[in-house]
Amino acid sequence: MWRPDRSVRGPHRATQRDIDSLNRVFAEAFTDRYSRDGLVGVRVPQLNTVVWRYALEDAGEGSMVWRDADGQMVAFNMVHRSGSEGWMGPLAVRPDRQGEGLGSSMVRTGIEWLRSQGATTIGLETMPRTVDNIGFYSRIGLVPGHLTVTLVRDVPRRSVGTAELLSAAGSAFPERLEECRRLTEQVLPGVDFTRELALTRDLGIGDTTLTREGQALTGFALWHSTPLAAARPKDELRVLKLVTATPDGFERLMQAVQLSATAERVNRVAIRCQSEFADAYLKLIQLGYRVHWTDLRMLLQGYPQRLPGGGVLMSNWEI
Repeated sequence: MWRPDRSVRGPHRATQRDIDSLNRVFAEAFTDRYSRDGLVGVRVPQLNTVVWRYALEDAGEGSMVWRDADGQMVAFNMVHRSGSEGWMGPLAVRPDRQGEGLGSSMVRTGIEWLRSQGATTIGLETMPRTVDNIGFYSRIGLVPGHLTVTLVRDVPRRSVGTAELLSAAGSAFPERLEECRRLTEQVLPGVDFTRELALTRDLGIGDTTLTREGQALTGFALWHSTPLAAARPKDELRVLKLVTATPDGFERLMQAVQLSATAERVNRVAIRCQSEFADAYLKLIQLGYRVHWTDLRMLLQGYPQRLPGGGVLMSNWEI
């Protein structure tokens, strides 16, 4: 009796030629996930092409795809490393190929790649209400950690002042980038966001807001304002990485981010705050931010999230 070929090849490194396929698998898989969680009728849109370019170039060799016997994409896992910090996302399996063990295989492949690259923190994020996902990742050895709470605040129509931007550094860009690297190393040794900062500038999808005391850099926030979803207008500034030398500098940095949002002419600022930074979280609430969404951070046993001895470091584990 003839049987269809259910074999899967991979992982292969994804390229820009794969963006259409990545978008189809992404939209189909996450729409299916929401439906199974009871959110029937929710249709997850495809992502902006330039957002996928950022994800692919940020992941580099960690941008992994799997294909079926006909060469069609079956699954993908975007595996990212920022120095010692490693995380996976987005990752998805085509709905018609779920339940075959491919998901656990590709997560383990991502874990082994991050181990080989020297990552000491390894994890991912999932929706807290999706108990199937939590159980699935737990069987692979990831354990639930803190929540990541997305908070949003409307941008005032008028604001006084301007913020220093990394993109305005001109020929001094390498020196400013090195300042950001040194500050991150000071706050949490081993973590390095310079690739993301440079890539954001090169793709023109956002910028980095800087704060100083005198000439000394005291904080920076990497943000994107390009719409996440395809064919959507620009209406939000999303903070992806944030570093401040001291907790007291957090409010000043967020005020500078608000100035950047006003200059970008967007309607709101969104920041994903890891709930272990309790003081920063409450400061955001005091500043008028409201809770919009929650994700559960899950960490591989033995590869925990490290916290700064002083200061604040927030790292968004989504694109």
